Amino acid sequence: MRLSPDELIYWQHGWFKINATIGFTWVIMLILVLGSYLLTRNLGAGKKVSKKQSFLEIIVIGMKNQIAELGLDNPTLFIGFLGTLFLFIASSVVLELIPGFEPPTASLSTTTALALSVFLAVPVFGIMETGIKEYISSYLKPTVIMLPFNIISEITRTIALAVRLFGNIMSGGMIVGILISISPFIFPIVMRILGLLTGMVQAYIFSILAGVYIAAATHTDSPKQAEVEQATASNE
Repeated sequence: MRLSPDELIYWQHGWFKINATIGFTWVIMLILVLGSYLLTRNLGAGKKVSKKQSFLEIIVIGMKNQIAELGLDNPTLFIGFLGTLFLFIASSVVLELIPGFEPPTASLSTTTALALSVFLAVPVFGIMETGIKEYISSYLKPTVIMLPFNIISEITRTIALAVRLFGNIMSGGMIVGILISISPFIFPIVMRILGLLTGMVQAYIFSILAGVYIAAATHTDSPKQAEVEQATASNE
């Protein structure tokens, strides 16, 4: 049993190789791009809209409301990034139900890349909202002594994001594989359902934590941020 899709190599030339992680990542990206195009190509702005458009609007409005609850005043600015994070991880979890599909989020390289994208997005959005001078000065608060600790905090929470997602997705796949070898009919079905539920929760937590970090960087104080951080920490 493979511990990671990195071990399954489809093609290699010297140091360059294409493994299952890369292959299935591109599959998910292709599905998301084509799905977005097919679902949005006939959208209208009139009073009468299709059921498909109404359903999409409900999803988008729900995402915007969730982002606003994190303390981000302009949800439209952040929904592209945070929504894409959620959809990518959620799609990886759902597609795992297809025989032969290995979720790229079961690879530490993928979860690290997702965490690094959050690590880079935090200062980008922070500078966009507050300006570079104000953002940099935030690392010196409440005193200059806190500068190294604030930097270490940025790094450690990035590592925590990557390891948390990787550990939950990989462990779920391993448990299913073990149960298939023991009882190939009953337990795997139950674990697939539980794995799907757990994976969706992890996708939600990952995107929510990213939103909390961005909200903190943009200096938009919200009384719900502490509640969100406490709730997500309890689900680790």
